[in-house]
Parts: sequence; C-alpha cells; structure tokens
Amino acid sequence: MDRQQLKLLLQQVRDGQTDLESALDRLKTLPFEDLGYAKIDHHRCVRSGVPEVIYCEGKTISQIKGIVERISQHHVNILATRANQDVFDGIKEVVPDCEYHGMARIVVVKPRPVEKEGNVAVVCAGTSDLPVAEEAAVTAEVLGNRANRLYDVGVAGIHRLLGVCDELFKASVAIVVAGMEGALASVVGGLVSCPVIAVPTSVGYGASFGGLAALLCMLNSCASGVSVVNIDNGFGAGYQASLINKMAVRGMAGEADGKVCKEETRNTKPKLAKVS
Repeated sequence: MDRQQLKLLLQQVRDGQTDLESALDRLKTLPFEDLGYAKIDHHRCVRSGVPEVIYCEGKTISQIKGIVERISQHHVNILATRANQDVFDGIKEVVPDCEYHGMARIVVVKPRPVEKEGNVAVVCAGTSDLPVAEEAAVTAEVLGNRANRLYDVGVAGIHRLLGVCDELFKASVAIVVAGMEGALASVVGGLVSCPVIAVPTSVGYGASFGGLAALLCMLNSCASGVSVVNIDNGFGAGYQASLINKMAVRGMAGEADGKVCKEETRNTKPKLAKVS
C-alpha cells in the first residue's frame, strides 16, 4: 500500500465508506521494507501486538545493525535474541538506547516501561538451565507479563519444588525448563491446574543427545496439559506463555465486570411496598 492508497483508505474511513475494523484489516496486510538481505515486517505489531523479533544467530553484525536501525524508527521494546556481547556492542553503535540481558542473551532495543500483569511461573530445574529460563522470563516481561522465577527446583531434590508450591499454584501458566531426562515438566504438570509449557534444554551427559532425551520425555509426559517447544527455545516458551497469560487476565477482568454488574443490579432492584 503506497502513500496514495493509504490516503484514500483514510478518506474512506472519514467519509463513512469504510468502517474502522475493515480499515484495520487492510492495514494488517501492508507490505514489508526490503533491505536486500532482509524483508522487515513493520506492521507485525498491528497484527500481533508485538514488533518483529530479531533472531541474531547466523546473521552478521552488519546485517543486525541494519535491521535494528530500520525497526527502531517505528517501534520500542524490540527484542533481539541469541545476541552475544559483540552483537550488543554493534547494536549500540546505531541505537545507543538499548540494554543487554547477558544470561538471557537478549538485547532490548529502545526499552520502555510496560505494565506487567498476570502471573507466569518460570520453573527451572538447575543452574545450568538458567540461560534458557532467563530467555523465557525476559521475553515474557518485555511483552508485559509478570514473571515469577522459581529456579533450581529439579527432581533430584524434589523437596525444593514442593517448597515453592504455594507460588506455583498462583500462576496462570507455567514454563518448565529442564535438561537431563526432563522429568520436571511431568511433575509440575501433575501439580498445577494451569497450562504447562515444557522447554527441553541441551544440558546433560552424552546420552542426553543434546536435549533430545529431554524433548522425547516431555513429549511423552503422562501429565495432562503439558505442551512442548523446541530444544533451548526459551523465547518461544515466553512468547506462548504471554499469549496464555494475557487471555487469563482478560478472562478475570471479564468475570470481575460481570460480578460488578450483578451487584449493581442486585442493589438497584425496586423494593416492594408492604400492603396493610
């Protein structure tokens, strides 16, 4: 959609020839910006509410800088995942307004405060799994969710998990990060009533096959309500948890509104006069 087409669409909305919802649907299909090595989807935020996320592994620092420079002209709280210190230094050269979460390997470009809502429990089996857990937690937080970190509670010391059950039961969704045999996801799935997103990590000795053992264990979980993302995919888990948590928050808000309406109706019922 070029400038003339956009102007025509706005005129149609102004003149009542097109309603707002139809106009928004058309805006969702706007084209991308072609940099040659990347096609930047500036309007993903219109469709999904989140700017396009930059996956840094496999890209040159020059390519990353070019993408960041263009996206930052239109958006804030931009996530650049799987970023090392060199990538962060390169991004700072084009957009100084950024912060680096080293453990999560995430750069947030043009970070801005965002109200955090709901409750996403990020449950991590062991310290070696922290990079993936932090990737999930930081992603969830940047997307506007409250992340409750429950770390180093793996099944090798099950009392550690039982010690945080009160916190776990408050969650709208739980992200469970574990390597080795990945049994923690099944245990958590058997305890909670909320959805569980299992994240297998590549942590483990030889027979873990770089996380494949944990992945298969989680896929074969006997606990209901457990879904599984790819090996080491903390970002994917954090994003999915955000979608679930936001739905839960909206649902609770709707229930609260319904209770208020019922209470108001109850209090405004006409009183019948006594007949003597």
